[in-house]
Amino acid sequence: MLTFIGLGLYDERSVTVEGREALREADRVFAEFYTSRLVGADVDDLEAHHGVDVEVRDREGVERDPEPILDAAESGDAAFLTAGDTMISTTHTDLRLRAEERGIDTRVIHGVTAQSAASSLTGLQNYRFGKATTLPFPYAHGGDDVPASVVETIEANRERGLHTVVYLDIKVGTGPTGPGPDHEEYMTADVAADLLAEGWRDELAVVVARAGSPDALVTADRLSALAEREFGDPLHLLVIPGDLHHVEADALVGLADAPETLVGE
Repeated sequence: MLTFIGLGLYDERSVTVEGREALREADRVFAEFYTSRLVGADVDDLEAHHGVDVEVRDREGVERDPEPILDAAESGDAAFLTAGDTMISTTHTDLRLRAEERGIDTRVIHGVTAQSAASSLTGLQNYRFGKATTLPFPYAHGGDDVPASVVETIEANRERGLHTVVYLDIKVGTGPTGPGPDHEEYMTADVAADLLAEGWRDELAVVVARAGSPDALVTADRLSALAEREFGDPLHLLVIPGDLHHVEADALVGLADAPETLVGE
């Protein structure tokens, strides 16, 4: 059996009760933290809280060399952990399909996602979100601006009146000067806002920082204004609103301190 477990958004306690039980009952526990991470806990915290040993795999160890995971699932119960919801914004469907092809039973235990949390925290309705996009570090795509694909996604959503979640780049194990096992870099919302204000338009945006944590922060303003502020520890994301229902507009003013002149535009 191979069980994919979403750990939720913040720390070792964010996993669901069902996920916690499956994690603790597994014979071997694998995890990856290159697509996202728990900002309030590290591997040691997970191991101590749940009484397990966690084998962390890098991207190559999941996507190109999954045999240790599959072998463990074929001979016993293996758990595979990721932050958030285990099948959202990841490539792990391939790993599940490989397991099924070998006759290994699989199941998915969901966790809270950044996108669902962004909707809950901002008051923007989840059914009014369009396609999400990721804003990379400029060095990651060989340019010094916003990739055309990011702008096209935002514009296509706005043409339909829909909101856009803009995930912000995470680099674990590699950086602008090349790979390094201890390298961790997280794009912050002020950097992202500055890039978008220059490379797209200076429009209303919402910052969501540390969703799921005790000190989650939500604030809205023009991108140029957000670029001048600091939002503390990661993880951050941006939401670019589309057309606002009057309740959504009230929520951005009341929950995110958005200037009323902006939500009324």
